[in-house]
Amino acid sequence: MNEYVTVLRALEFAAERHSEQRRKDAAASPYVNHLIAVAHILAAAGSVNDSELLAAAALHDAVEDTGLTMAELAERFGPVIAGLVAEVTDDKSLPKAERKRLQEEHAPHLSARARQLKIADKISNLRDVTEHPPADWSFERRREYMHWCARVVNGCRGVNPGLDAAFDDVYRRAEAVFGGRG
Repeated sequence: MNEYVTVLRALEFAAERHSEQRRKDAAASPYVNHLIAVAHILAAAGSVNDSELLAAAALHDAVEDTGLTMAELAERFGPVIAGLVAEVTDDKSLPKAERKRLQEEHAPHLSARARQLKIADKISNLRDVTEHPPADWSFERRREYMHWCARVVNGCRGVNPGLDAAFDDVYRRAEAVFGGRG
């Protein structure tokens, strides 16, 4: 199958699965915009042309947020894409603070492909929190999120210089809004 078809099938599937979800920004933008942004960051900033990784970018939140199982994902998109998604999927049965701690702890141990996906996700999220924040997030919460993203990304660095540079750029812009390193 044409490698682009895999990516487009993943985007179409993600759009269907996340169709009722909205981002937490003031405009309540469609959630699928985030998934497209993560794939775009990988392709543009990271020069990634790996169709399995781009498809995983489109699907990276499907298990956490839509009730899809890893087995269903593997059946539909194969074990490689499902494996990448599994690497970046949080266990939603854990408290939020524990999930965040585990992301920091596990980041250096992810595969090179999953680390790229994690960096692209944090670039997208930090850009959104800086430029289009959730209405109910305080300045301090946004600032702490900036620092947490940096800690997670620090565990992923070294696999894609373009993504490292893109994160540094987004982080500098966030610092201009929220203040210095923490």
